[in-house]
Amino acid sequence: MPVLSRAALPTGVELEYLDAGDGDPVLFLHGYVDSWYSFAGVVAALPAGLRAIAPSQRGHGDSGKPEGSYTVAGFADDAVALLDMLGLERAVACGHSMGSFVALELALSHPHRVSRLALVGGATTADNDALRGLQRDVDGLVDPVDRLFAETFQAGTLSRPLAADVMRTILGETAKAPAHVWRAALAGLVAWRPSHPLGSISCPTWIAWGNKDEIFPQEEQRALAAQIPGAVSKFYDAGHAPHWELPALFAADLAAFATGQEVPGAERA
Repeated sequence: MPVLSRAALPTGVELEYLDAGDGDPVLFLHGYVDSWYSFAGVVAALPAGLRAIAPSQRGHGDSGKPEGSYTVAGFADDAVALLDMLGLERAVACGHSMGSFVALELALSHPHRVSRLALVGGATTADNDALRGLQRDVDGLVDPVDRLFAETFQAGTLSRPLAADVMRTILGETAKAPAHVWRAALAGLVAWRPSHPLGSISCPTWIAWGNKDEIFPQEEQRALAAQIPGAVSKFYDAGHAPHWELPALFAADLAAFATGQEVPGAERA
């Protein structure tokens, strides 16, 4: 397991984070009730010349778990504070699911901090039937969060089984999120609306979709691509987390995008 560092941020939370490699920085922002480990397979497959920075966002993994402040804007403020602490002016922001909305907000409210924007399993808003249904179940959770509930949630995002050790670690990381984080982070996610029009995003943007995603179906993801000027997109034969199911392919595509090359098979909206 890679060595993790910790950062006490001025936003009032302490985050664990992975900092691996040298070169152009890529800030990885994981999904709901995941952790830095969400991108472990991708980071391991990245070529030289890219520096991976993967925090566990507040409430997740072994980061601090305050009782409140789980808005998307708050997560974005944490990301800015981490970049400041690391002395980084800008980074490629790569976000999955909840992390894609954090990356979007980062590009909207702090555009000078994002050199390129990679969105995985996202949409224009998380306020849809799938997440409102999940919210009804999550609102009834108590500690300790039922392991079968967590396992069913994570397995439901996939189109194929993962290696047993990978899935075991994912579930172990998910188990670190207490019930109040499940509730508050999901409420903040569903409530999020862009702070500025998506059409104001000017940095190069790549959108990665799983063609079997049941959380944000294709029409929602196409709407996202259509609203961001110049965005390119690529479908993967995967569910909601193509970077879990196809980490080597995703890493190669991300590396191409991060270094200003064309993503093989990508198309413009």
